[in-house]
Amino acid sequence: MGMMKVIMSMFLLTFPSWEMADETQDYEVAFHKGIESHVMKRELPEQLPRFAYDSGLTFQYPDAVRGIYVTGHSAGGSRFEKLVSLLDNTELNAMVVDIKDDHGYITYIPDEESPLHSAGQPYIKDPRKMLESLEKHEIYPIARVVVFKDSVLAKQKPELSFKNGGAVWKNGRGEAFVNPFMKEVWDYNVQVAIEAAKLGFQEIQFDYVRFPEGFEKRDKTLSYNQGEYADLDLDGVQKRVTAVTEFVEYAKKQLEPYGVKVSVDIFGYTATLPEAPGIGQNFSKISSHVDVISSMIYPSHWTSYFGIAKPDLEPYRLVTEYAKMENKKLGELENPPISRPWIQDFTASYLGSGNYMNYGKAEVEAQIRALNENGIKEFLLWDAGNTYTPNVDYTP
Repeated sequence: MGMMKVIMSMFLLTFPSWEMADETQDYEVAFHKGIESHVMKRELPEQLPRFAYDSGLTFQYPDAVRGIYVTGHSAGGSRFEKLVSLLDNTELNAMVVDIKDDHGYITYIPDEESPLHSAGQPYIKDPRKMLESLEKHEIYPIARVVVFKDSVLAKQKPELSFKNGGAVWKNGRGEAFVNPFMKEVWDYNVQVAIEAAKLGFQEIQFDYVRFPEGFEKRDKTLSYNQGEYADLDLDGVQKRVTAVTEFVEYAKKQLEPYGVKVSVDIFGYTATLPEAPGIGQNFSKISSHVDVISSMIYPSHWTSYFGIAKPDLEPYRLVTEYAKMENKKLGELENPPISRPWIQDFTASYLGSGNYMNYGKAEVEAQIRALNENGIKEFLLWDAGNTYTPNVDYTP
């Protein structure tokens, strides 16, 4: 009878529940000994433990993420040690590192057999070594993946982009986009995210999860494939919203085995609308599928919202008004994500005289204080050049 128990146990381990004809049934083996009949009953669990990837690195989620943006050049260059020192000596505790940047380049060289290899650039010579350094300094690592703004993939595969005539369409800054309707584009970006998770990043932050700005004015003039969305009985706005939302939902599902959090960057003004008609962002729908939502609420990026004529001149008031509105919007969700806005640590001189001011310690602290007063404890600092204001109190 002992041998039969071993055989039965081996059988149950060899054939997990989802390979059985009926995973809920009991498995019975009758053993006959003389006139007695003994029955061994064993129920399989409804679901065996899923595959879980272990990068070998250990990070703790901070009390609240207070992070900075770090380009591939900074992460792989001499500035990296200065930024690590900044975090060691302040209340900052996280880095958002470009892994797929605004051009579409992968900021390190993936393995030759990887489909991402041709997009690689040697900005970060040894990403694993960089992450080991972050682990040592207890800095929470977030991988930024720019999704649908991608001049590299658009050039490699024009059929995945938007075309104007026979050529790939580019915006006024010379940037090309790839098509959110195309599942091949989804899978390419999910692959980038999976590679980042394998390296040891604890969170994937998707940026440019949208159609190009002003797309509602171009949707009828540009040529592009609507894929599975072509036959949906929806108008253009709803098709775009559906595609963008479903990408986020799909990406999060694909990343589950890797144990990473998923966050999305979103235009601040999107939270003020039912949905942004051109770009396909619906704040509430995207928020329903992520762990963290990061609205870009730089005062310089707003027009006269909230009755503030020149928002860049009033960072505290602007952020306060935004936070109130976002809290209301997230409060309507059954399982709201963490709010972790992007705030401004740069001077927007391009706004012209009288419309901007120099941003320094007081202006950065004003934005953080406004968030804190409205119960939002997490934030990310943006400066494209990664030169952050010194001597800031990040927990005012």
